[in-house]
Amino acid sequence: MSDLPNPAEIGPDPSLLLVDDDEMFVNRLARAMEKRGFTTRAALSVEEAMRMIVESAPAYAVIDLRLEDGNGLDVVEALREAREDARIIVLTGYGAIATAVAAVKMGATDYLAKPADANDVTSALLSSGETLPPPPENPMSADRVRWEHIQRVYEQCDRNVSETARRLHMHRRTLQRILAKRGPR
Repeated sequence: MSDLPNPAEIGPDPSLLLVDDDEMFVNRLARAMEKRGFTTRAALSVEEAMRMIVESAPAYAVIDLRLEDGNGLDVVEALREAREDARIIVLTGYGAIATAVAAVKMGATDYLAKPADANDVTSALLSSGETLPPPPENPMSADRVRWEHIQRVYEQCDRNVSETARRLHMHRRTLQRILAKRGPR
């Protein structure tokens, strides 16, 4: 079975805006989505995304919730105002029910927690809304998701073990042991 969608599923306007401040991630996702038939543009900030929406509002969008210069929900709101029929996916490393509800209320079509791959994003963008998209073929284990979250917070705390442990409500030595190990598969 091919992971590539039928061009008819995408529709007459394949324009896709990707908004994420992780440049490597957004470039990798852009290439993968282009292989699936989308015409992609990438923005690394709220300001850049807003400018792109004014220039030409896309039919599809994948927007990170937390960006260095603001909140992705502002981009969701601007796109929804510019183009009511846009299919918008909010993508974030902080999967909390409150943010999912806020994203949907602002006009997002769906909400995906990072890390999500191009197949997950494509399924969410093209799902009809009446049925849930199929589960991922090879989902990450719970141990891997936990490890990824710890690594993200550790990076955001400028690799400060004590600060990371405080924010995660963990003992510093426990965190040091986790960080010393390789990530689970």
